[in-house]
Parts: sequence; structure tokens; C-alpha cells
Amino acid sequence: MYIIIYDFGTSSVKTCLFDVGEKITIVSSSNAAYGLNILENGGAEQDTGEWWQAICKTTRELFTKTDVAPGEVSGLAFCSQMQGVVLVDSEGRALRPAMTYMDCRGVREYRDCMGKGIVKVSGCSLYKLLRNLRVNYAGSTSVKDPVWKYKWVENNEPEIFAKVDKWLDVGDYLVSRCTGKIIRTADSAFATFLYDTRRGREGWNRGLLKMYKVRPEHLPPIIGCTDLAGGLTEEAARDLGLKEGTPVFGGGGDTTFVNIGAGCTEPGDTHIYVGTSGWVSTLLDHQTVDINAMITGVLSAEHGYFNYYAELETAGKCYEWVKKHLALDEINIYLEKTEITDDYESKFTSLYDYMSSEVSKVPPGANGVIFTPWLHGNRCPFEDANAAGMFFNIRIDTGKRDMIRAVLEGICYHLRWLLECEAKKVKTSDVIRFVGGGSLSPVICQMLADITGRTIETVDNAQEAGAMGCAIVVAAGLTGEDVKDISRRLVKANRTYIPDPGNKDIYGRNYKVFKNLYRSNASNFRLLNA
Repeated sequence: MYIIIYDFGTSSVKTCLFDVGEKITIVSSSNAAYGLNILENGGAEQDTGEWWQAICKTTRELFTKTDVAPGEVSGLAFCSQMQGVVLVDSEGRALRPAMTYMDCRGVREYRDCMGKGIVKVSGCSLYKLLRNLRVNYAGSTSVKDPVWKYKWVENNEPEIFAKVDKWLDVGDYLVSRCTGKIIRTADSAFATFLYDTRRGREGWNRGLLKMYKVRPEHLPPIIGCTDLAGGLTEEAARDLGLKEGTPVFGGGGDTTFVNIGAGCTEPGDTHIYVGTSGWVSTLLDHQTVDINAMITGVLSAEHGYFNYYAELETAGKCYEWVKKHLALDEINIYLEKTEITDDYESKFTSLYDYMSSEVSKVPPGANGVIFTPWLHGNRCPFEDANAAGMFFNIRIDTGKRDMIRAVLEGICYHLRWLLECEAKKVKTSDVIRFVGGGSLSPVICQMLADITGRTIETVDNAQEAGAMGCAIVVAAGLTGEDVKDISRRLVKANRTYIPDPGNKDIYGRNYKVFKNLYRSNASNFRLLNA
């Protein structure tokens, strides 16, 4: 069967046409970018019109690269960025630009609600925090959480807020644009931390809505990830170049599906993802929380399962930053002032491959240089919107290669920190699946194995792990087969990386310094960036 999945990220969409049968293959794919507007007041917004244009463009391009006809598509879904806020009117039209997960304008809203209370934990009212923990093992303890974006619009844009009919996440908005049906998937509902995860009570929790002063009428009905949301409307089908009535499934967030696309479907299976953001996630058959480290069990696509999820806001984004500002001096001039020609491009498929080959010439430990990957603040294991990136211990003989390697090692140090935090509460797997764009580099894979001390496995189509997982979920929705069974059958490891014991001491020393850098500089970050 043919399934279209929209892998909808922070800065671009990758639209994939999958053939799911005895194996899962990508028949055709297409990419399109859209803008991300970072505002001086902490805002991070995107134009929903640009989203739709990108989806329409990429969908039509799929069928210029294959003999598959649009009418042969069995279903489609979105695997999207999460914890955004899209406010729509009764017709499903966006009333303002979408606020992404990176938006941190709700500082006052957070403090006005969670900062009040006689007894506080980590700056939060203990009473309010305990109410949340009792309902869903989570809490809106970060200024980036969706409820504070919603409240920010209420307080700062009252004319717009008065027109709001429903509050949606990114993927939910795109589903409504396709089907005319306004719903939320359970995973996106949970991401608001207003959702009750207790067995038999699943759904919006009235007590939490009242506590946060969220209007119940703004929250739509909830469906599962494998549930049918509706069929493509005539207008959406015309825009996309697909057949009217094509089934659109609930889909969900990127974190919901990556474990499935990584083949991590048994309790205790752990995977690491490095894309624009990064995370460590362990599948559980129960829910738990570490409020101090900002880790909780978020809903899985499979009912009754949870992804114990620890996030790094900027992972691959750091690699993108270093490409633009260190590797790329000016147009077509790179590390060795080498002009890229057609012959040279045949050796390296991208600048990222070239950078990986260059940093492999630098010894582990980056000659003492350490980088902190907090380019847009940090969420876990410490919440600090003021935290920022830094290069530490630069000396007169430090070169670009050292600094670029330090960026990659800094990402891996932080992922080790997240992994260790998870291991304090749950059993993580000895063998870890590594997916996302970062896993395409053997240099980074070995680096991650050496720094974490864990065996690392990669899979085919690792960059599309979220989309693959979403395609498996849609296939389960179409056939009635169990998600776990499909994933186990279709997703296999292709390469294994064993930790090199010779690098343990140097990485252990640098990792200790890495963790100390935040503790030593938290007050400095606050002075500069608050």
C-alpha cells in the first residue's frame, strides 16, 4: 500500500511516499522550507500559509518522480513538531501566526500562575505542581509550554483571542486544513499538560482547565494516532493534487513516532535522536516523572505506552550554525579555502559529510575545547531560557577543526547527561538505536558510542525515522495489524558502533567540565540574557 507522510519539522517539511508491504521503502520524496521568525521578545513564529504552500508543492512533486498515481494513495498523516499553538476560528482559519515550541514569551504568564504559592519547588507552586502530577505525571513548569503561549495571546492580543474558536497544535491544524475536521490527537493533547492520563479518565481534565483558566470550549475532541480523522476535502485534494476522500489519519508529533521508526517498541528500548533538536527516549509500559530533571513519560502512539523523553532544544541546529559561521567563510569557500566543484561534490554528498571527514582528523577531546549546545536556551536536565552556547578553553593554537569537533562532542556530552538522568529513574537499554540526520555520519555515531559508553545501532532511512514510524501507524490503522508487530518486522539494525575504551578517560574528563560549565555560568547567562 502507498502512504504519504509529511515529516513536518521546525524549518522544513519532507514529504515521503512510502510503499508498505513485506518491507518499507521510500518510493519518492520532496522537501520544501518555510520561515521561522525569531522575535526580540522571545517569540518564535511561523506563517501557516507558508506551511500549506510547502505541503502542496512537495505533494505534487512526489508524482513527478514515480509511476505511482495519486489515486493509488491509501492514506496520509502528519508527523509534526509539537507544543506549538495555532489558534483558529470556527472555520479552522488561523487567526495569527503559529507559535512554535521555541516560543518563550510567556514568562509573566508563567510567573503569575505557577509562581504564586506559599510552598514552592523549583520556583513553582507546590500545590499546583502536585495537582498536575496526580493527573498526568507532568506539569507546565517551562515558560515554553503551550499553555503560557495561549495565555500570552489572551493577555497581549485580546482582540484576536476574542475570535478564538479552538486551540490546536501544529499537526492538528494541518489535519483540519486537509479534512475540515477540528480535532486533537491524544499525544498533542497530552503535550499541553491539561490531559488526564489515568486509565478510564483519559481526556481533558476539568480541574486543570480551571486552575490554568483555560476555556474548555477552546479544546476540541480527541482521537488516537491510528484513528481516521476524515477524508480529503475537495478543496484540499485540488490543492494537493490528490484524490478527494483520501483517508487522513490522526498522526501526531515527531516524538510520538520516532521510537516506532527506530524499532524501539518493547518496554526499556532506548533511542537517541539528533535532528534540528535532539532527545533521549525510553519506551515504558507505565508513567513516571523526574520533575527536577524535567523528564516525563509522554504518550506513545500505542495505547498504554509512554516515551520517557528528555529533550535538547538545539542539537543538529548547532551543527547548522557551525556550518554557516565556521566552516563556511564565504560563498563556496570552506575549511581549506577549497572551491567546491562537480568532481569534489562527487566525493562528499554534502558539506556536512565534508565537515565530518575533517573533524575525524582531530583527536577525541577536541584538543581541550568544549562547546555548550544551548543556542536557544535549554529545557532538560535544567530549565533555563537564558542559557546559551559557548566555546570554552580556546588557546592560541586552536583551529576551526577543533571547534567544529567540539560542537559535535558538546551535543554528545549533553545527550550523555540526558541518558544518565533517565537511567536514574528507569532501566535504559544497553544497546541504543541512533536515528535522525546526525546518525548518517559514522564519525558522530562512533563519537556518541565513545562518549556514552553504550553500543550504538543505526537503521535504514534513519533520517526519516519519524516519518517511517508514522507510516507504520497509518498502516496499522488501515489494516488493523498491531503497530509493534509491523515495526518489529520492518525495522532492522544496519550498523553497530562499539565504544572505544581508549577514549574513555579523555571524554570522561571533558564531560565533567562540560556539566560544570552551566553551574559556573548560570548567573552570567542571566545577567546577559534575562
